[in-house]
Amino acid sequence: MKTILTMLVLALPLAAVAADDPDASFYKNAAEAGISEVDLGNLAQQKGTSQDVKDFGNKMVTDHTAANQKLEALAATKNITLPTSASVGDMATKAKLEVLSGDTFDKSYIKSQIKAHHEAIALFKKESTSGQDPEAKALATATLPTLHEHLHMAYAAAKTLGVSSK
Repeated sequence: MKTILTMLVLALPLAAVAADDPDASFYKNAAEAGISEVDLGNLAQQKGTSQDVKDFGNKMVTDHTAANQKLEALAATKNITLPTSASVGDMATKAKLEVLSGDTFDKSYIKSQIKAHHEAIALFKKESTSGQDPEAKALATATLPTLHEHLHMAYAAAKTLGVSSK
């Protein structure tokens, strides 16, 4: 019994360190963002009226599903449990978009994608430059060009839709 208590006392500081681990934060935030991108991409394919929005939504589902699978596989090798849903903020964005329709939906979706991809690029850039886990850094670095491509596509769709991208 004493040995078990000693092991627990020694393990607690390690658990606290893991909770403050910036790489663990990257895994969590990247998973939540990826889930949101797939959810919103599916919504765009269903509700979008512009072909650009539907195509963009399809691209988000395809690319972010692949990225999510890579993140899940890497996390599994490290015994990291990833979230299974989007963040509360991303769920609120989805709820807002679900009640919109037509041109209003298209414009709001694209605006949300510009914001989301700026945030994702910042997250992945931070991990690629200052992460401690070499495999997470490599994943982040490899994913950045795709995120930049998505942002460029979102800006192009915004221009087509007459949306201010600021």
